[in-house]
Amino acid sequence: MRIAIIGTGNVGCTLAADLSKKGHEIVLVKSSRTYKSPNYDYIKEKGEVHVKDPYLGDYCARFECRDSSDYQNIIPWSDVVVVTVQTNYHEDVIKGICDYLKEDQVVVFEPGYLSTSYLLKYCDKSVISVEGESSPIDCRFVGDGLIQVLFKNVLNPFGVYPKSKQNIAEDVLKSMGYPYRITESVFEAALHNPNLIVHTVGAMFSIPRIEYTKGNYWMYKEVFTRSVWKVCEALDNEKLEVLSALGVTQQQTYVQACKERNYVNDERDPLDCFYDYAQNSSPKGPSVVDSRYLTEDVSQGLVLLESLGTYFGTSTPVCSSLITITQKALGMDFRKVGRTVDKLGGDNLRIIYNDSLMA
Repeated sequence: MRIAIIGTGNVGCTLAADLSKKGHEIVLVKSSRTYKSPNYDYIKEKGEVHVKDPYLGDYCARFECRDSSDYQNIIPWSDVVVVTVQTNYHEDVIKGICDYLKEDQVVVFEPGYLSTSYLLKYCDKSVISVEGESSPIDCRFVGDGLIQVLFKNVLNPFGVYPKSKQNIAEDVLKSMGYPYRITESVFEAALHNPNLIVHTVGAMFSIPRIEYTKGNYWMYKEVFTRSVWKVCEALDNEKLEVLSALGVTQQQTYVQACKERNYVNDERDPLDCFYDYAQNSSPKGPSVVDSRYLTEDVSQGLVLLESLGTYFGTSTPVCSSLITITQKALGMDFRKVGRTVDKLGGDNLRIIYNDSLMA
């Protein structure tokens, strides 16, 4: 397939390398013409990226690099568009590509936080939206043009809109080669983004350690004590109540969803599986207080959850408290800049909801 991957961070560059190795024709797209991306600049100059992959062995991948000024050529050329930029910028990306999308073209969000609603808001074509719960590959740049693969999901849940085009979406997912299952709706995939729970709670409770250690810190290994985990569970329960209001019937807790994505044929308790991942496969960091763990996952995740709760009459006191405390700590108004029902469009959410009821 011809695949345009928008976003030049850890996930975008790694998926470009992985999908290129699988034989797909890849264009990696830098979404901002002004933002400096050293990794993109290095790959564009050298024409290659090196990957240390414990699953496949070390390899070198080559693919084309362009920027958003060429959307008018890149998007019609591609069979699939994969969006990996931070969800804070999804609306701007969709505005930039919507005029060039084709009928029944598949747009994959890795992950989404209900960016399907933005497609409905700005695109007048019948485009197929696929939202992942998370990226299929956990990875980090560890040097110039050098990627370290940390972990690969054994299963990747994806939500598809509209359901009537699910067969087209599945053909794409099969071709990409990531084991998958289709969720009840994009609501399920959007709110089961694991960062909604662990990034927000973990990073907020990590603020003193990040500052004390001057960024030499490993959140997953330190912060999730049994006491902090109770906060994660309380937030997760609020998320499940909102999912129920959105019509999702097959409920999973955070750790159950984590186990499904990360482990196969494992008899351990789901929480033990999470702690295994945290201690042995997780990425180091965050190294700064105002990392994307808070600036993205509070504004795009928790604010969305709170707004959905208000819209559907479901109480989210833990979520609201986390937003307020984090706003005070960082001096940012996440509710003002965050993702809400009003910004996504209540009518668009109702369209997605009605579609999710289809057999």
